[in-house]
Amino acid sequence: MSQIDGLVSVVIPTFNQAHFLQEALRSVINQTYRSWEAIVVNNHSTDNTSAVVGEFNDPRIVLIEYANSGVIARSRNLGISNCRGEYVAFLDSDDIWESSKLERSVEILSKGVDLVCHAERWFGGGSADRIVRYGPASRATYRSLLLEGNCLSTSATVVRHSVLAELNGFRDSPSLITTEDYDLWLRIAQRGSTIEFIDDVLGSFRRHDLSASSAHQRHLAAELAVIDDHFRANTPQFDSLRRKRVALAYYSAGRICTRGGSTRDGFSLLGHSLLRNPTRLKTWIAFLIHVARSVRWPLQEQRHGR
Repeated sequence: MSQIDGLVSVVIPTFNQAHFLQEALRSVINQTYRSWEAIVVNNHSTDNTSAVVGEFNDPRIVLIEYANSGVIARSRNLGISNCRGEYVAFLDSDDIWESSKLERSVEILSKGVDLVCHAERWFGGGSADRIVRYGPASRATYRSLLLEGNCLSTSATVVRHSVLAELNGFRDSPSLITTEDYDLWLRIAQRGSTIEFIDDVLGSFRRHDLSASSAHQRHLAAELAVIDDHFRANTPQFDSLRRKRVALAYYSAGRICTRGGSTRDGFSLLGHSLLRNPTRLKTWIAFLIHVARSVRWPLQEQRHGR
């Protein structure tokens, strides 16, 4: 399929989020950059997703029905294979863009950049809104991404179609679910792509209530799978670096669990992090703060009970 210069293809995977999808599509319709198409890949939703897409009555919006077996990477790859644009933008169906998002992104991409990522507002999930800025470019090298973790967001990213075609898009292994984007950014950086960041907030990322420790454990397992794959293929001799990176993954999961109220799991994960990298001061501080809080709360309860 030949690509159309300047056209942005927007890939939107969705499943039973018609109430959010309407907002997402409206934010695409409202773009100041008018040369776009949107491919909605619907995982056979049982809600009114099809009706929501039809209500827009816009020929630039295409609906594809596809059963992805719970692997969102397959939906994104199907969307990519149907893209006609020179650039591909990803938008999860529960996220929203500012009206200038595509215009600002294409302005940078047209200078020869391969990928651009902008800042987002995180909202919902019972927490206060906050601004998240990704990057900077020095953090988006292959080495930095591998050793220090992900610094991009899927719904904030626009990338050249030719780069995605060269890399065959996202890897759709079930073991990478929730981290297939991180794996793709690693491979894009590894090929020497130019990556730039926009500090301005051009989109909003919707947080959901995912405080269950099982969700964080699954994400941790997927992140460890990405780490193992890339270290085994590219830096097998640096076992000490791998241990530090694995420790960082456990630390991040532990901090998320403790903030979400899963104190026992958070404590265990921080402990696993220290076992792998006992020299990291930041992990010790988090671990000791957690211990202090765990001790203080029972004492306070005892005093109140007297």
